[in-house]
Amino acid sequence: MDNAVSILVETIFGFFALFLITKFLGKTQITQLTAFDFIAALILGELVGNALFDDQAGLFEIGYAVLLWGILLYVTEIATQKFKKTRRLLEGMPAIIINKGHLQREQMKKSKLDINQLQHLLRAKGAFSVNEVAFAILETDGSISVMKKSQAQPPTRQDMNLQPQEPLLAFTLISDGEILYDNLLEANLDEKWLHTELSKQEVQSPKEVFFAEWKEGHPLHIQPY
Repeated sequence: MDNAVSILVETIFGFFALFLITKFLGKTQITQLTAFDFIAALILGELVGNALFDDQAGLFEIGYAVLLWGILLYVTEIATQKFKKTRRLLEGMPAIIINKGHLQREQMKKSKLDINQLQHLLRAKGAFSVNEVAFAILETDGSISVMKKSQAQPPTRQDMNLQPQEPLLAFTLISDGEILYDNLLEANLDEKWLHTELSKQEVQSPKEVFFAEWKEGHPLHIQPY
């Protein structure tokens, strides 16, 4: 019974200690979860969790561990505000993934971001085709900021009176030098047509292509290596 009461008291204390630390550090620790913030959150939870089930750890030990880690996080936060050079190390830097409509392969490689992951992030921002995007920036918290090309921007008030058109699907036909035959079949196209389109743009082989996308009524969009 005494052990159960002790765990209850320590749990409540740990909860409020973490809550106060989170409020003190600010909302950006939650809304903009960088790699460092993620590690910090894991360690804070682990410190309290281990202390709760350690018979030799009491309220003082829990409070001391949380306070010590909270101070370290606060000092780190101040350092990133005052010393710009520490931001790259602790918070990372935004990376331009699409620049003037072109995929930045080296930046994608550094960010461990493949084509499928990029397309998923773009769709979440309402861009269902890579060819619609003028600029895309991968933020430090893993989200993506997108600026579409002018013709892909949402319609203005004057355009609202025009007859709405059904959006056309974009099909990824080549990714990392490999033909995606399922997408080719779904688009009602064949490999012969694809090679013809590549030849028109002086591309000899799909292996030379980092990314290729096709939309009905539009030419094949190719991004070479």
